[in-house]
Amino acid sequence: MSDQSGRYARLSLKEADLIADGKHVLCAYHFKPKAGYEPVATAAHFAAESSTGTNVEVCTTDDFTKGVDALVYEVTQMADGDYLMKIAYPVDLFDRNITDGRAMIASFLTLAIGNNQGMGDVEYAKMHDFYVPPKYLQLFDGPAVNIQEMWRTLGRPLVNGGMVTGTIIKPKLGLRPQPFADACYMFWLGGDFIKNDEPQGNQVFAPLKETIRLVADAMKRAQDETGEAKLFSANITADDPFEMIARGEYILDTFAENASHVAFLVDGYVAGPTAITTCRRYFPNQFLHYHRAGHGAVTSPQAKRGYTALVHCKMSRLQGASGIHTGTMGYGKMEGDASDKAIAYMLEQDVAQGPYYKQEWLSMKSTTPIISGGMNALRLPGFFTNLGHSNIIQTSGGGAFGHVDGGTAGAKSLRQAQDAWQQGVDLVEYAKSHQELARAFESFPSDADKLYPTWREQLGVK
Repeated sequence: MSDQSGRYARLSLKEADLIADGKHVLCAYHFKPKAGYEPVATAAHFAAESSTGTNVEVCTTDDFTKGVDALVYEVTQMADGDYLMKIAYPVDLFDRNITDGRAMIASFLTLAIGNNQGMGDVEYAKMHDFYVPPKYLQLFDGPAVNIQEMWRTLGRPLVNGGMVTGTIIKPKLGLRPQPFADACYMFWLGGDFIKNDEPQGNQVFAPLKETIRLVADAMKRAQDETGEAKLFSANITADDPFEMIARGEYILDTFAENASHVAFLVDGYVAGPTAITTCRRYFPNQFLHYHRAGHGAVTSPQAKRGYTALVHCKMSRLQGASGIHTGTMGYGKMEGDASDKAIAYMLEQDVAQGPYYKQEWLSMKSTTPIISGGMNALRLPGFFTNLGHSNIIQTSGGGAFGHVDGGTAGAKSLRQAQDAWQQGVDLVEYAKSHQELARAFESFPSDADKLYPTWREQLGVK
């Protein structure tokens, strides 16, 4: 392999100048060269493979081609022995739609996370952050709707409307249509929002058309009984965009007057940007629920290749996700810790600081964090305090249906936990006058003992 650092490494470039110029997407990677390879030369090869180069000089390269080279502008050794590598990708490198000139995440991934992941001189490389300049940012779809539309449907304030109380019907597979709809009805008597779990679709024992018909009826009955609007997120993920559209159209037709109460769940990692964009563009009035099943294969801290959860979520906002699962930030069963709130801020705020770049979103709609994975009423106050607000969608499976008094009481206990936090009242104190919350302590005693050691004495439980 020839040393390409003379062409693809420009360590004299200043990041501030690149940002001010606005003509490059900037990417920060943690990487390690294989033994025997020099870091800057390896980084230059990485940039070449990501853009205009190959492993040898070719006769077809001209001066214009060299003008759109990706350029390494920083290589710094870190405390753990790996290297921080920053690359500037000219915006003109990235593919645009022939139909409307818009940008696409598929092209970004093809270059920035592409063949470079398998190069022989790279032990591993993982993207930890990226920056999108204003003129390129405006070429992405961004979200059409977000949690504000849910608040509108639920009759809440459009600012600080609070937690949308949700669940995932469990077991995730194995329920036939009627038991599934019955579980929906039970939860809706106390909560707001139900999502399909990511594998649920059109199984032979639960045909989608039959299940959706029964769920739509359950929603009507729950709304009639409670006098409250209810929400359902239906999985339309498929390999074929036309199958996704067919599912979506059937679901909206079946929910009829409640079609605006329906979100569409798309498994965005396994089905890819094409599936997300199909939903975003064909059903722009529906909440686009980005489920990230499988993402841990590349985003987990144990994975040395690919990209981080922050990068993944940032891409979801560009694509137009209304909401995306962000984990539980260490408060549930999923991998992560309290510092993951930076991911939520990148999704929610108009200006957010990543690990390496500050991103200005220029009033692009926010993407709502969806919190799931081992959460229950007892864990919510700590989560809200860490995040600083409760304007999220929260989906508890076991946290609702694991309640000793059933799914309706479980849903109510989740709502009550948020109410207590918003009012600044201690959870045990609030439980003294709220039966469902009090019984949540008995439902999840190991969490109760850990988080509220004196709960038994205060609530009179032996």
